[in-house]
Amino acid sequence: MHDNFWPQVLAHIKEQVSEQNFLTWFKPIKLIKTEETSLLLEVPNRFFKDWLADNYPSAIENAVEAITGQSLKVTCKVAKKTPNYLKNNDGKPDSKVPEQPPASNGAHSLFNPKYTFAEFVVGPSNEFSHAAALAVAKQPGTSYNPLFIYSSAGLGKTHLLHAIGNHICRYNSRLKTHYVTSEDFTNDLISAIKEDKMPKFRNKYRQIDVLLIDDIQFIAGKERTQEEFFHTFNALYKSHKQIVLTSDKFPMDIPKLEDRLRTRFEWGLIADIQPPDNETLVAILITKANQENLILNTDVAFFLAENVSSNIRTLEGALLRIAAFSSFENKQEITIDFVKKVLKDIIKLEDKVITVEDIITAAAEVYRLKTSDIRSRKKTRNVVVPRQVAMYLSRKLTNCSYPDIADKFGGKDHSTVIYSEKKIAGQLKEQPALQEVIDKITLMLKNSH
Repeated sequence: MHDNFWPQVLAHIKEQVSEQNFLTWFKPIKLIKTEETSLLLEVPNRFFKDWLADNYPSAIENAVEAITGQSLKVTCKVAKKTPNYLKNNDGKPDSKVPEQPPASNGAHSLFNPKYTFAEFVVGPSNEFSHAAALAVAKQPGTSYNPLFIYSSAGLGKTHLLHAIGNHICRYNSRLKTHYVTSEDFTNDLISAIKEDKMPKFRNKYRQIDVLLIDDIQFIAGKERTQEEFFHTFNALYKSHKQIVLTSDKFPMDIPKLEDRLRTRFEWGLIADIQPPDNETLVAILITKANQENLILNTDVAFFLAENVSSNIRTLEGALLRIAAFSSFENKQEITIDFVKKVLKDIIKLEDKVITVEDIITAAAEVYRLKTSDIRSRKKTRNVVVPRQVAMYLSRKLTNCSYPDIADKFGGKDHSTVIYSEKKIAGQLKEQPALQEVIDKITLMLKNSH
């Protein structure tokens, strides 16, 4: 095949999909190998691969056939993880990212030197957000603009914002990069109004190359703040300047947020961070323990992951407390018994009793339903699947019999519970996404007791 083959394939796909979808999902694909009957492509991560398979299963094959006249088998492989270094645009590794980026411009002091991409532990719950943030850091203002990252508190949103800022300060120091919380943005605005310095305020925020705003949900309900941010957003976006926002909610779920802002937040790429699984939590704990020169074995790390919280800030606080007590007691070895003693007021060591009612409530929250929907006799798919998941978990996490569970689901027949348990158990073998949902509900239940 000729040298210009892959660019022609991409050009053909670009004509078939929206510009944003092309930039987000197709432009990053790399051609690795061509053979007579097949192509091997490389995509950034597993989420990327799954999303393409679900949403554009035949787009690449159709484009290849349109360009070559041949029907070739297309295989995608996930790029190898590169946690300790970043890549240049030519695909070659940069040197290792230092733990503390040098002071390349005035913005460096805004960013926590510990919050770098090298120190961000990547797992299934956050790999897409990490990949998107890294892409923005390497090429601000191109593919993902705005980038909107949302998650519950303490799962790494702020870390990614600082990592973007640290990377740009080191490798692209000519850019004006500014990090601010939405509260600080509001306070700046109030000061500008009081002191009659609105032109200065607008110049400050509208002449930035990269604007990183944390907890954007807090501008909701503040009319003047939303007004000013609306115009700031427009000015930056029209100038192709990068905007990255974090929130604890999806844009549509932020109450009292003006529709014109909500729609703009959805213009670019929206990425969420889910609660990490125990293996990822353990990796995070060990990484942070190393930062504090703390020796933490795997058994203790698993004990903390299972008994403290999936909130990383809470875990950091627990680690600092353990480190302090260990130091006070002449470098006491950190064992599970030692951790139980130090954290006795925050670790609930009694047996955690999970009820069917708890499971119904958690499943309803994850699937964004009412508990009455799950107990109802509705047979639409958006209700049936959550109900089956809740019944499956009721068998796994409680000692209730089939009739007991059926009774708590609105007086259904026990055969419904048996069928649901078998149905979900069978689907788990073929649907990794379903396992992630069940893990999320299970973790939510354990952390709420």
